[in-house]
Amino acid sequence: MNRRLFIENTLKFGTALSVLGFSTSLIDMQEPPRNKLFFKLSLAQWSLHKAILESKMLSPMDFAEKARVLGFEGLEYVSQMYPLEKGNEKASLDKIITELTFRSSDNEMQNVLIMVDDEGELAALSKNERNDAVNSHSKWIDAAAALGCHSIRVNLFGKDAEHDFNQWKETASDGLRKLSELAAKSNINVIVENHGGLSSDAGKLLHVIQNVNMKNCGTLPDFGNFCTKREGGERWSGDCIEKYDKYKGVAEMLPFAKGVSAKSYDFDFAGNETTIDYVKMLKAVKDSGYTGFIGVEYEGNRLVEEQGIEATKKLLIQAASKLD
Repeated sequence: MNRRLFIENTLKFGTALSVLGFSTSLIDMQEPPRNKLFFKLSLAQWSLHKAILESKMLSPMDFAEKARVLGFEGLEYVSQMYPLEKGNEKASLDKIITELTFRSSDNEMQNVLIMVDDEGELAALSKNERNDAVNSHSKWIDAAAALGCHSIRVNLFGKDAEHDFNQWKETASDGLRKLSELAAKSNINVIVENHGGLSSDAGKLLHVIQNVNMKNCGTLPDFGNFCTKREGGERWSGDCIEKYDKYKGVAEMLPFAKGVSAKSYDFDFAGNETTIDYVKMLKAVKDSGYTGFIGVEYEGNRLVEEQGIEATKKLLIQAASKLD
């Protein structure tokens, strides 16, 4: 307990220092009561990627302590935050999961899901590549089960297959079905995020989800990731030149949702997200009957990460309070 209190006080002090440069109007905003929320709040670890991966001011092992201090009750891990020892992946991952299990329990946090990246393309044109990707993802299914998470989030990429929708639908369905069948044995869901390319075209993505037709295969609608094409054909860099309507996309994905990601980039002086109508988004979430975790995922540059996280959390609670 003394160790936990020491860490908590240290993190609170760090948070207080970071808030000094925050907009006064946002500082003065009081967080509304949560007793009537229809959802629970989780923190997406990507919200802290600069502190963890770039400045290395925060250890990924301290994620549970940081999230608890910031007022969350659930954790959404990111696989790339935990590099594995080459040639000894299983043993190194087992060691990581043992420590994360202790940390989350020590801080009375619920492990929600693991966002899995860089484990191969599940929609690759080559069947061998798809099978290799399924195999590479499998260790994270084991990790999620050991942590007590309900899902792993995957990407549905297939660079060579995405030139043609019908081709991508076939390859994506094959890779996703195989992974979902494997995950079902461990009672783990496999959920797809709108994360660029054809996966950000919700209508096309749902063709794949319905084609797989498994109870443990679903979606993770993200409020902001609806860029379907970037300049130069790049996946992450370059200006977005084609977009899918974000409100339409979230509404379409919600019937299959096993998680929701509240993306944010920047805020005005009233505390509203400058590109996303949170009241409109939350109304769609509530109307769908979803009552699980909503993960805060701040991805902006103007505010430091803790400020963006706090602003997003407050906005979620305020927006929910405006719903009937």
